[in-house]
Amino acid sequence: MQLQPNGVSIAAGVDAGTECVKAVVVDGDGRVLGRAVMPTRGYFQACAYEALAAALDDAQVGEAALLGIGATGFAMNCVPNPTLRSSETSCHALGAFHHLRTTMTLVDIGGRDPHVIHVDHDGRQLDAHGVRRCAVGVGSFLMFTARHLDVTASQLQELASAATSTASVSSYCSVFSTSEVLERLREGASREAVAAGCIHSIAERIAEVGGLATPVVVCGGVAEYFPGVLRSLESLASVAVQVVPDALYTGALGAALKVLRAREVS
Repeated sequence: MQLQPNGVSIAAGVDAGTECVKAVVVDGDGRVLGRAVMPTRGYFQACAYEALAAALDDAQVGEAALLGIGATGFAMNCVPNPTLRSSETSCHALGAFHHLRTTMTLVDIGGRDPHVIHVDHDGRQLDAHGVRRCAVGVGSFLMFTARHLDVTASQLQELASAATSTASVSSYCSVFSTSEVLERLREGASREAVAAGCIHSIAERIAEVGGLATPVVVCGGVAEYFPGVLRSLESLASVAVQVVPDALYTGALGAALKVLRAREVS
């Protein structure tokens, strides 16, 4: 078992997603010592290495001090020298539970495919249900929308809030939805109306999955960058929605915690 100089065990987790790679370093109690996020570009291996190196630098520890590295996400096979690899849904379940310490319905909305995950009293995933296969990529779709509306991701909700009407963006296919965005703009719909329509359409895709038993908690990049989706989801599903602290890092945190748990039982 590797230890810091003060005798505290530490582990790292890397969540290699389609839009960005997140990394965290935690101590034996799950307290985050360092973290980093890098936009995904070029080779996943290089992005994962950079994110982990930056998180270790933030924690002011070296890689040699780690118990291990947990990997998750779309490109988890590209994370260098992982101790273990785990599914995104199980890592998000454990990461969210670490913050909230309760059973929950967890909605993970990231760059690729949203999932509705039921989490038990020990942070384990009971089941997970995804959106229709053709509706994957919703986070990337929102990034696409922001770019074509000439705003940053964080400004998309502000733009949508100013809408006096909502443009229809109704396709179940995220690829076709991007075409709809361009069609609505070509037809003369306002940028505000298109922004509102896109945010509402993502909430519709999630609400149709069902199974949103309270408490409903959301993690993932969309929760941080596109809060309007959560408000639309609350309205459509008639449930209160809360956000996991540091929602972007939930999967990476869960991956690191899995390393600690694996060592506890070994």
